[in-house]
Amino acid sequence: MKEKKIPLRKCVITNEQHPKSELIRVVRTPEKEVVIDLTGKVRGHGAYVCKDKKVIELAQKKKTLDRALEIAIPDEIYDELKKLV
Repeated sequence: MKEKKIPLRKCVITNEQHPKSELIRVVRTPEKEVVIDLTGKVRGHGAYVCKDKKVIELAQKKKTLDRALEIAIPDEIYDELKKLV
C-alpha cells in the first residue's frame, strides 16, 4: 500500500520546512486585508509561520511577515497568533 504524502511548507521566519499541519497560515486577501487562516482555504497570498511564541515575536520585531505578504501587519494579528500557540 502506498504511503500518503505529507505536504511540507517553509516557515517564512526560520526558513525551516515543516508539515503543513504544524504551521499557521497568514493570508493577505485580494481586498488587502490580513487574516489568520486556520483552514488553509482562504483566497489570497499566504505565508506560513511556526507555532512558536519566540518565532512570532521575532517576526514582529524584524517585520519579516510584513515583507513576505507585502503589507503592514497590524499588532492585533500578532496578538492572535500568540494566543493560538
